[in-house]
Amino acid sequence: MPVLVARDIVQRFGKQEVLHGVSLGVEKGEVLGLLGPSGAGKTTFVNILAGVAEPVSGTVDAFGERMPSLELMRRMGYMAQSDALYYDLTAAENLQFFGAIYGLTGAALKRAGERALDTARLTVDPRKFVRDYSGGMRRRLSLATAILHEPELLILDEPTIGLDPLHRVDIWESFSRMAENGTTIVVTTHVMDEAERCDRLAMIRDGVFIAIGSPRELRERAGAATLEDAFLHFARAETAQADREQATEHAAPEAGGRDA
Repeated sequence: MPVLVARDIVQRFGKQEVLHGVSLGVEKGEVLGLLGPSGAGKTTFVNILAGVAEPVSGTVDAFGERMPSLELMRRMGYMAQSDALYYDLTAAENLQFFGAIYGLTGAALKRAGERALDTARLTVDPRKFVRDYSGGMRRRLSLATAILHEPELLILDEPTIGLDPLHRVDIWESFSRMAENGTTIVVTTHVMDEAERCDRLAMIRDGVFIAIGSPRELRERAGAATLEDAFLHFARAETAQADREQATEHAAPEAGGRDA
């Protein structure tokens, strides 16, 4: 049974529909990437997966149970695109706050914090406030708070924004190790070299999945040398299909009128 299943998710903001009935399943220990440009619907979709937003229609099940659920969310880690940190606290104080939410205290919290900071490749000055951190340090601390309680399911929205190439590689190696140990990871990205590291990709454009498969499968299906070229291939095919459907819809009333 998949760890996470989204079925027929529709989301609207005002009159604008931004997700058009998308479905996706994620297996245990899988690193699944949502690949697409800004505005494609990645953040909207992962917010729904994480239970921090509800769709207009459709369902999300995690661990075989319906979301959103506070009990299930305790088994998950979520890192938003914007840093959810307390800037007037130190890193340790932020970790202490988030650890308390998950019932971590004392020596267990100290060990978990050290482990999370090591995974996030962040060395901190215990006296320094988060407001004085660089953007990249805040991203790494946000990641540390998300993985502090060793979640079974980790949902990450553009986790490496603002990081230098070395830190990006190190953190993706950490993701691979976590997945090998059974953690299921859903991560959004628009960076092609990060997408290559995923077990499977869901390419998203204008609120629909235009292709799903492993990086190798997608390149082979598109007859493309790179994921960027594969994305362009599937995007053009989706646009051509939409144009054909629109032409058919416009033609149908005219044909009906002639038959009458």
